[in-house]
Amino acid sequence: MIRQARPDDATQLADIYNHYVLNTVITFEEAPVLPVEMAARIQSIEAHGLPWLVAEDNGMVQGFAYANTWKARPAYRHSVEITIYLAPNLTTRGIGTNLYHALFKALRQLQVHAVVACIALPNAHSAALHEKFGMKKAGHFSEVGYKFGRWLDVGYWQVNLKLDK
Repeated sequence: MIRQARPDDATQLADIYNHYVLNTVITFEEAPVLPVEMAARIQSIEAHGLPWLVAEDNGMVQGFAYANTWKARPAYRHSVEITIYLAPNLTTRGIGTNLYHALFKALRQLQVHAVVACIALPNAHSAALHEKFGMKKAGHFSEVGYKFGRWLDVGYWQVNLKLDK
């Protein structure tokens, strides 16, 4: 089931996210996130009127996806940056696709125009997921992050949503 995140999801969300923080370069965050910090992040997203969705099965959160403001300046108000994380033992099972179907539907309802995703490179699975939703690589920045003793590149994927007039 896909549903809106709740503050009481924060512990499970932090557990999923912290796997990536501690073991991968997928996120450039370097210190684990506490559940109270994750709950504050959920509230911040919701305060901007944007969706934070979770995939849940029998009370267990399988993954999450959300949209955040792209930039602070007012002219960017129709653009968002999306993020997705799945429980590490549940990747490549369609959960990410289901989350993004629901997220993109919510973004269309909110009249979002541009959707941007930042992907640490290389990450073929993430690139493929984003491209499944019509996103195309729009930019590449070399060696802008440093984690685990190495320089890291990021790519930006973008799609402009077709909205009903």
